[in-house]
Amino acid sequence: MILINVKFRPKPENVNTFMDDVAEFTRKTREEEGNIFFDWYRSTEDENVYYLAEAFQDDAAEAHVNSQHFKDATELFPQILLETPEIINTLIEGKTEWDRMAEFSVEN
Repeated sequence: MILINVKFRPKPENVNTFMDDVAEFTRKTREEEGNIFFDWYRSTEDENVYYLAEAFQDDAAEAHVNSQHFKDATELFPQILLETPEIINTLIEGKTEWDRMAEFSVEN
């Protein structure tokens, strides 16, 4: 699994429309073969910051960055962002899905 976390800081005029601004990119990415998840979160500490948590099968990230919607996003994001996003990108060999957290186990 390729696990990616990205921190976005939209321009002030795009903070409240950010999710609408990225809706098509989000929808098309979620439809990609090999996408495991692609989820946005607004910071609870700074309402001007959004986080993206995304994961792809090991061989799917290249197709993602070569897709037309990703190319379109490379034009969109510089227009609506205040600064270059920060990213954490890592490969977790052999991982393909979520695990259960043993420390907070809930018995049914």
